[in-house]
Amino acid sequence: MAHKNKTNISPYKTRQVKKVAQTQLKGQHKRPDVIYSLDESNDRLYDIFKNHGFSDLAHSQRLQFAHFYRLLMETQEKENFTRLLKLRDIAIKHFVDCMMVPKLTELQFPLLDLGTGPGFPGIPLKFLFPNDKIILAEGVQRRVEFLKTVRSQMQLQQLDIIGRNINPFFAYPVRAVITRAVEDIGNTLSNVLTSLQTGGRVYFMKGPGVDPEIPEANKKMGEFYNLEKDIAYTLPETEQKRRLLVYKKIKMGPLVDFDEEPWPED
Repeated sequence: MAHKNKTNISPYKTRQVKKVAQTQLKGQHKRPDVIYSLDESNDRLYDIFKNHGFSDLAHSQRLQFAHFYRLLMETQEKENFTRLLKLRDIAIKHFVDCMMVPKLTELQFPLLDLGTGPGFPGIPLKFLFPNDKIILAEGVQRRVEFLKTVRSQMQLQQLDIIGRNINPFFAYPVRAVITRAVEDIGNTLSNVLTSLQTGGRVYFMKGPGVDPEIPEANKKMGEFYNLEKDIAYTLPETEQKRRLLVYKKIKMGPLVDFDEEPWPED
């Protein structure tokens, strides 16, 4: 005998309502509850940086981070650029994360930030290396416009912005590439083979679970690159684990026929 539903609520209709709600949520994004003023965000960043290994950061540089935080959060009101909305989270998981790289290895320039999104790690690195050339590459146009706004409002010099995805037909000459994007290591090494000079390096900011990508990358691109460094570390005074992998280009790739580059899809 079937159990009678005494609640008068249809389980099917309940499931359908949940599906509609989930569908409606797609495309939406969370907005910051508060955006601190420039002075207050600067003061708060002072404490955060001091407690997480960057007490020696110059006041002028910290003020740049505060300005960037405000631009990012003001844009987050309209665009879904980051899942991090609290200043503390942004400071540690975005800013400190990016600033750790030059503490662990020497960077080479010109430096291409591949798949920079809203500017990570390229913008924080520009604050640390104002006189060195950094190129931000991003394929999503609304992010490109945001990067241009940041460059203009903050008057950042030696900062190029390239609004396209990077593939083996990309031939902009650079001495180094850095990326925090989720693309597999082997694919990235292939995509920058033409533009990266021999002897140049590719810096991968990865999570602790990167191991499966390494043998695949060696199998695919080992003829052209050596894994020079593999550094496991945690963000200072946190439990956030990271891996920094540095590949050195040891051999030129095959010549590319640029007439064969496919047109980008709409």
